[in-house]
Amino acid sequence: MIQITDVRALPGDSAFLLDDGKTSILYDSGFAFTGNAVADNIAKVLKKRTLDYIFLTHSHYDHALGSVYAAKRYPQVKIVAGDYATGIFAKDSAKKVMRDLDCKFAETCGINEYEDLIDNLRVDIPVKDGDKIVAGDMIFRAVDLPGHTKCSVGFYCAKEKMLLGTETLGVYDGAGGVVPAYLVGYAMSLASISKAQELDVEKILVPHYGILCGEEAKQYLSVARKAAVEIKEFICTMLREKKENTEIIEAMKELFWKGYIKTIYPVDAMELNSNIMIELIKRECIN
Repeated sequence: MIQITDVRALPGDSAFLLDDGKTSILYDSGFAFTGNAVADNIAKVLKKRTLDYIFLTHSHYDHALGSVYAAKRYPQVKIVAGDYATGIFAKDSAKKVMRDLDCKFAETCGINEYEDLIDNLRVDIPVKDGDKIVAGDMIFRAVDLPGHTKCSVGFYCAKEKMLLGTETLGVYDGAGGVVPAYLVGYAMSLASISKAQELDVEKILVPHYGILCGEEAKQYLSVARKAAVEIKEFICTMLREKKENTEIIEAMKELFWKGYIKTIYPVDAMELNSNIMIELIKRECIN
């Protein structure tokens, strides 16, 4: 049986530990400034055992940067990510953007100094859609799920009927709702949600939240599709009414930025991503 433990240091982190008693996998890894704290949380669970794998769903700083700190604590760990993300991690310009965003949010959290290991960001096992990852007795298949980013990838375990999801499927609000998060493609995101729905899924590990099981997991995917379409229509309507981006962003904040979402989604990130979504809808659905 696979035990899933929340090893986040902050709600805004995304870091969960999968462990079947023999092999351990860190699913996403959180920020750089919380990296050592996440590694401490992993050690509390594993005790004298090692961390074997890190699965990264995409290249955003709140998911990927903590991997460097876990890898320092567990040097033999194998880091798995999509081919596309592997290329991004190799770029100094991408690491600079991630470093700047991490520092900015760290300051928001009252942390002004921390160990910077971001230049050591790496991938040991790059995967493409359909590739198999054998982690001890746990076998996963990489599932490309682009839409939030081009590099978004999920991991499916057929034996457990479990999908390790990505933000392309939407951010769960803790109360049955889903906040759409398509930043590079609207139609692409709908296709990815459909791809996830075609899998035989009884459990979904959702970024920034945790595990959803049974009907709750299926409902999450259904709500994710509905929410993706509804927010697209909402943005299109406001654009046709000649509303400015700033007005649409404020309306989107009224809809989504509350409750659990407020604890995991910094307001500047919410505003930035909302603006990206608006521009995406302009290009893809209006023009």
